[in-house]
Amino acid sequence: MVLPEGLRSTPFAPRYADRVEEWIDVYGHAVPLFISDPAEEYEAIRTRAGASEYSMLYKWHVEGDDAVVAVDAVFSRSVRGLGAGRITYGVVVDAEGMMVDDVTVAVLAPDHVVVTGGNPATQESLATHAPAGTTVTERREESAVLTLQGPCSRDVLRRLTQVDVSNTAFPYYTFLQSTLVAGIEAQVSRIGFTAELGYEIQVPRERALELWDAVLEAGADLGVQAFGAAALMMCRTEAAMIMGELEYDHTVTPFECRMGWAVDFEKGPFQGRDALLAKKDAATGRVVSVVVDARPEVAEGARLELDGRDIGYVTMAVPSPALAGATLGLARVHRDAVKSGTALTAVIADGSKADATVRPTPVYDPERARVRA
Repeated sequence: MVLPEGLRSTPFAPRYADRVEEWIDVYGHAVPLFISDPAEEYEAIRTRAGASEYSMLYKWHVEGDDAVVAVDAVFSRSVRGLGAGRITYGVVVDAEGMMVDDVTVAVLAPDHVVVTGGNPATQESLATHAPAGTTVTERREESAVLTLQGPCSRDVLRRLTQVDVSNTAFPYYTFLQSTLVAGIEAQVSRIGFTAELGYEIQVPRERALELWDAVLEAGADLGVQAFGAAALMMCRTEAAMIMGELEYDHTVTPFECRMGWAVDFEKGPFQGRDALLAKKDAATGRVVSVVVDARPEVAEGARLELDGRDIGYVTMAVPSPALAGATLGLARVHRDAVKSGTALTAVIADGSKADATVRPTPVYDPERARVRA
């Protein structure tokens, strides 16, 4: 297994590395761009089930009697009110109200909270607000996380556990602790990054290959297929699910990257709250879906103009099967250009131009019905 220099292997890599032609860097780990045909991998996620590596995200374990207090001082939503077995999604901003990270939070116990995200600065904020006796440690290297996504994912999971995983017993944005999956003690979270029914299965790192083999075997007759980053990016772009350093960075507020809904001003003080309150109505940026009349590799990064005025750029562009193969991008634009149907001009890196049109955001399952099915 030959990996790009300077990148670390992931727990499941031994099962697919010999088939990988191109790797990308995800938080210092080598992740396959695709394992077979990206279009087939996408089709598996949307119509059957797909399995992929998801161990790269940082996992900050906040422990101590004031663990909840520490996380609540940084996170944009209430952790104190989070019920047992629930997961919440929100943001971390800096003191000026600018985006640092989008994260999930799970309370494992009153003195143990896990924050999962993608920016090491989140750990710095947590540590700064942790009272004496509360520790913040990053522990992603201890575990392996397999993401199982698609309409048949529940059927695959049912074959691997005795626990009731019906929609009623195991709803969206909840997790199960100390659950046996294929005979391995696991934490199973009903979340994902595809806009499909799906789960993230976390096991001790040394049991990773056992889990991978069990999932692929259990789902073989259902058409479960391993997938890489390209298929995931197609799904997340259609679903308008944001990523750091693409749809947001330290120059924007949550109100400018589709995360304003996750700011709870009623929860009490948290890092950046007062700054966000002051900036709420003045935020001018937005993230929208755009269809560009150009190849994805050309459209990505293109500047966007409205009536000759530069109003933003395409953050990522993919071929969208949901739009019959049209080039779909997510774009950071001025709020003047958010209305669906707005005609824009994409200015390509070489100076050429292409037509672009704002589409309803997201273009795929805007009601998020499939993830809740």
